[in-house]
Amino acid sequence: MRRLPLSALQAFEAAARAGSFRAAGEEIGISSSAISHSIRKLETLMGSALFDREGRSVHLNAAGEMLMRHVAAGFDEMRQGIETVGARSGNLLRLHCAPSMAAQWLLPRLRGLLSEQPGLAVRLSAGVDYPRFEHDEFDADICYGPPRQEGLIVIPLGEETVTPLCAPDLAARIGSAKDLLSAELIDSDNKRVRWNSWFQANDIAPAAPRGSRFDRSFMAIAAAVDGLGVALESTRLAEREIADGRLVAPLAGRAHDVTYVGHYLVFPRIAKARRSVKTFARWLTTELSLPSPKF
Repeated sequence: MRRLPLSALQAFEAAARAGSFRAAGEEIGISSSAISHSIRKLETLMGSALFDREGRSVHLNAAGEMLMRHVAAGFDEMRQGIETVGARSGNLLRLHCAPSMAAQWLLPRLRGLLSEQPGLAVRLSAGVDYPRFEHDEFDADICYGPPRQEGLIVIPLGEETVTPLCAPDLAARIGSAKDLLSAELIDSDNKRVRWNSWFQANDIAPAAPRGSRFDRSFMAIAAAVDGLGVALESTRLAEREIADGRLVAPLAGRAHDVTYVGHYLVFPRIAKARRSVKTFARWLTTELSLPSPKF
C-alpha cells in the first residue's frame, strides 16, 4: 500500500470526531472542501469508503470506525510524546504515588517543593498499581511495598511507626493494650501491618473483627478523626492530624509499636539523568531526613 499522507489522516481524525467536514476544517484551519478532498484521497488510497454521507453530516461506517480506533490511538501517542519532550525540557516531573501517601503526606508539602524549585512542574497520579515505566508513562513512582519490577533504582523511604490512633475523647477510655479488645477497631484492607500483627507484637490474642473497614489508609484516618473508632496507622501518614490534636496515640509508651519500611521511591535507571527526577529525589530524602542519593 502507498504511504498515506499525514495531512489526510489528520483530516480524517478531525472529521470523525466532529461528525462534520465544516467543523473539522475550522479546527484544523482549512476549508471544508479541503477536508473533503483529503478524505476522498485517503479513501482512494485505501480502496474503501470510510464515511456515510447524509447531507452535510457524515458518519463513520464500519471500516471508518475500525480505522479511527487505530488513528486516534496513534495521534494520542504523538501528542503525548510531543508534550512530554517539550515539557520535560522545562523540568516536568511525571510522578505516580500510592494514594494515601499522596493525599496525607505529599500534597501538603507540594507547595514547599514548588516554591523551592521554581520552574519545576509536577504531574501527579495516584493509584495502587506498581510502577509503569515500560511505555514511559511516568518518571518516578512512590510505591507502597517493594516494587516487583526488576532493573529499577529503588530508594527505601525509611521506617514508619504503626500505632493505634483515635480521637482525643475516645483515648480517655483506653488505658492499656487489652482495652482495645472491646473497642471499635478501624481496619485498612490493603495495609501490610494490620491489627493481628499489632496484637501479636503485644502478646495478646487478636480481637474478633469489629468496626469499620476501608481499603485506603487516608479513609481510615479520616474515620478515626470523626470518632468511628481506633485506627492502626502510620504516624507518617497521620502526622497532620496528630500535630493539630485531631488524633492522639492513646498507648504511646505503654505498648509495643510496629515499625517497617512501607514506601519506596523507584524509577528507571535512564530517568536518573533527568533534572526533575534528581531534584525530587534529593528533596524527598531531605524531607524524610534520609541520606541524599548520589547520582
